[in-house]
Amino acid sequence: MGALVTCRLQDSVATITMDDGKVNVLTLAMLAELDAALNRAAADRAVVVLTGRDGVFSAGFDLPVLRAGGAEAADLLRAGFDLAARLLAFPTPVLVACPGHAVAMGVFLVLSGDYRIGAGGPYKLTANEVAIGMTMPRAAVEICRQRLTPACFSRAVVLAEVFPPENAVAAGFLDRVVPAAELAEAAAATAAELARLDLDAHAATKLRARHQAATALREAIDADDAAYRARLAAQPAC
Repeated sequence: MGALVTCRLQDSVATITMDDGKVNVLTLAMLAELDAALNRAAADRAVVVLTGRDGVFSAGFDLPVLRAGGAEAADLLRAGFDLAARLLAFPTPVLVACPGHAVAMGVFLVLSGDYRIGAGGPYKLTANEVAIGMTMPRAAVEICRQRLTPACFSRAVVLAEVFPPENAVAAGFLDRVVPAAELAEAAAATAAELARLDLDAHAATKLRARHQAATALREAIDADDAAYRARLAAQPAC
């Protein structure tokens, strides 16, 4: 698909892989390539396997861009959470194969998959905004709310707790953890099972089951975007 994202279609399964050679930072370019890969998967009515490179799913947004502020930061935030909303409503099953660390927007994408398999190992799954001095976006709160267990929701969102893979299933970040060497095989086997679903029934049921969560997320995305751009407009011109 591009320099940052590849998409391989085989047996009605589209494997979408992020690999920037580092920690899979979610830049506008990465997000655009992910969106293009999803367009292809949707056109092919393929089950999606979304994954990263060895040891890392994604470290989240491009922090220098966010901390610089400005219109590019607003566009980046909007694009990231729009992608999460798209995954939550995607017409075919979305399986996330998390090969390692998933941080901030990276973990929000994990939480937006239908089924999440993680690699065991010394990895971190965390919504670390509060730990690095950022107020959690409304959209991120809604994504976490719809998947995390009530007890872990507060610990993850308000306290920025770091969850290793072995604790991530109980918390709601993942559905299953396998040894790292078995992740690709486990993802392929699960994707093949998902491909046997009636895709029309899956799509309709997903929209029905997630209607409240999707509505809350869309409202939160719009509220975050409006608040951020209002702050930009209020800043004195140089």
